[in-house]
Amino acid sequence: MKRIIEKNRRRVKRKTRIRGRIKGTAERPRLTVFRSNRNLYAQVIDDVLGQTLASVSTVSGEFKTMAPRKEDAEKLGEALGKDLVAKNISEVVFDRNGYLYHGVVKALADGARKAGVKF
Repeated sequence: MKRIIEKNRRRVKRKTRIRGRIKGTAERPRLTVFRSNRNLYAQVIDDVLGQTLASVSTVSGEFKTMAPRKEDAEKLGEALGKDLVAKNISEVVFDRNGYLYHGVVKALADGARKAGVKF
């Protein structure tokens, strides 16, 4: 149990360092990722206004049957990317939220890139 708490504490430290450098604006909003053992969440946030512009997760909607795996994360990223392109948002700043950039996080980013979002 102590190992899990320490692992999360290190992730939170990385997260605060990253958030000190990354800010989302109206021109380039912030795409943030959160993953748990059961679900995967992604949102696009304008930090200046404090608004969520788009979000997608495996909790509700058509993605409810998906799990936080690479294949499903790529589909989730593509869906988010298509939603962003429909809202005329072509560039974002990627916030990996303290997670290492591999596996599910990388697959979600690649899916969004495949849909036409640049970062």
